[in-house]
Amino acid sequence: MRIGVILLTVFIMIKGCGNNAGKQSSDHKDVQASDAVKNDSASVFSDRSTWLLGYFKPDKLSEQPYASWYVTGYEDYQIDSDAVNSLLDVSKDKVSIKIIMGTWCPDSRREVPRMMRLLDIWKLPMTQVTFIGVDKDKKAAIDGYGSLKIEKVPTFIIYKNNIEAGRIIERPATSLEQEMVNILTITRHE
Repeated sequence: MRIGVILLTVFIMIKGCGNNAGKQSSDHKDVQASDAVKNDSASVFSDRSTWLLGYFKPDKLSEQPYASWYVTGYEDYQIDSDAVNSLLDVSKDKVSIKIIMGTWCPDSRREVPRMMRLLDIWKLPMTQVTFIGVDKDKKAAIDGYGSLKIEKVPTFIIYKNNIEAGRIIERPATSLEQEMVNILTITRHE
């Protein structure tokens, strides 16, 4: 009897494995596909050959592989309408912004599309915005870069009349739009 139970158990195991041999459930395939996309995404952004380094034009962010995070981040950002209305009252004349970012950096991939949406709503001409891509050491091979003293990315440096008015570093304390209003409306006494 014991031998019969063992043979029956072995038969069921073999038959069961035979039906699924070489097959995976669709749920398991979906999880694997999702993991593959995440791993491909992580590997794409960790691959130095994909990093935007030095000065670059913002339209590069709409190209692959950057568009995969840029377009979604831009479109999905929920604007603080009260802060935007305040920002719309602020003059854009003599305002310029330097955006220092790393395409390898999750914070940059989150905040830069949001900032771009805000700047588009504010209608700040892109001629008043400078983009600088950095490596993982937060360095860029451009003249005068060291004087910016970049320690974290993204760093948004806002200038009024060619004088630094303030910075938003990594992520805003409130919202990008409120931080912009705060920086651009504070009267500095130096």
